[in-house]
Amino acid sequence: MTKKVQFVLKRSISIPVFCCFMLSAKSQYNADSVQVSRQLKLEQVAKDPGAPLGPEDIQHVHYYEPDSAFRVHARVEQLHSEQPLRMPTSDGTSKEYVRYAKVRFTVRGKEGELTLYRSQDLFMNPLYRDHLFLPFTDLTNGDETYGGGRYIDLSLTDIQNGNVVIDFNDAYNPYCAYSSGYRCPLPPAENDLAIAILAGEKKYTGSIKERPKPVAPLKPLSGSEQNLIRSGDTTQLLRIIQDTIPNELRVLKTTSKDIDPKEELLPLLAKRMYLAVTDTLHPGVGIAAPQVGINRNVIWVQRFDKEGEPLELYLNPKIIWRSKLLRKGLEGCLSIADTMGQVLRNYAIRLTYQDSEGLDHEEMVEGFTAVIFQHETDHLLGILFTDRLAEQEASPYYRINDETELYLKQRLRRQ
Repeated sequence: MTKKVQFVLKRSISIPVFCCFMLSAKSQYNADSVQVSRQLKLEQVAKDPGAPLGPEDIQHVHYYEPDSAFRVHARVEQLHSEQPLRMPTSDGTSKEYVRYAKVRFTVRGKEGELTLYRSQDLFMNPLYRDHLFLPFTDLTNGDETYGGGRYIDLSLTDIQNGNVVIDFNDAYNPYCAYSSGYRCPLPPAENDLAIAILAGEKKYTGSIKERPKPVAPLKPLSGSEQNLIRSGDTTQLLRIIQDTIPNELRVLKTTSKDIDPKEELLPLLAKRMYLAVTDTLHPGVGIAAPQVGINRNVIWVQRFDKEGEPLELYLNPKIIWRSKLLRKGLEGCLSIADTMGQVLRNYAIRLTYQDSEGLDHEEMVEGFTAVIFQHETDHLLGILFTDRLAEQEASPYYRINDETELYLKQRLRRQ
């Protein structure tokens, strides 16, 4: 994040991409087969140590009775020349998708239209290149079904002669319906049905769990990462990569991995990142390792909420809660030259992280410092602030200043 902004303001074979379970929509409708498929899925979940549900939780998973009225034949209108979009996720971040087609159908005498999407991440995997993602909300959400919407999985091979069968009996909940700690795509507004879909999985009635931290050993720095950290004069800063160079943009758009606090080259990486963000020619208020070409979860953040406004190092930071209240502020980026924009960010966040000794911490941050944390952790997820600007344009937000009077006993220090 650029220093210029400071002056303006200061004066995760399973498919973790969807965090969910998958059911096939190919088979002919049969109530018994639907029940069998559901039972099989639950048995698989109970045996999977990485799933959010254990055997004791299965009793709290409920479904509507299979109903052939919710197995519909839809007309498919394929979309062309669609640009990638960022679909917001439950943790306040986003994932990249492309609109593939519009599907139109009639269910219980009412017309419906939904959009099919292709995941940019899954498209790179040959096993799932044909996968189509159908997230949706309807009139049952928050009441009989999960408030965050439900999903259906389809395949390109399901489309025959411009038509596809959509079986809402196969609609299922994302992992976020059972546990915190997952990045579940939120169905876009265009996939909100003004129809009650009384089919598929219902609201989970068990207690919401907390996702356990992974116990797998962290991968050491690769040879190319080590070479980059050691490159040139190691007493000087690492060059900040730019979005205008295709190979460097690819790094900026890649999700980063956690780093071992005991990694031998971490102190050198941290020092050279610090030199980059404090460079007098292009000073900033924060920097993330991907900006120097290293896809690891390492960031520096200037703490304007602390005495002396120090720059501090954070390893493997994760935002685990975001306030619904948003603030808008001007942002720029050291990796995106000559571009600035008014970005909406959560006013307050709660995050976990490790320090250089490997000790775990959790704290609440608000205001401009929370903005910097969000900007830098977005970099770790392959999200640029320009992606956030595009999200804002596609979603409605409501200014509350004219509706609510807010007061403080002491005037806020301007940032």
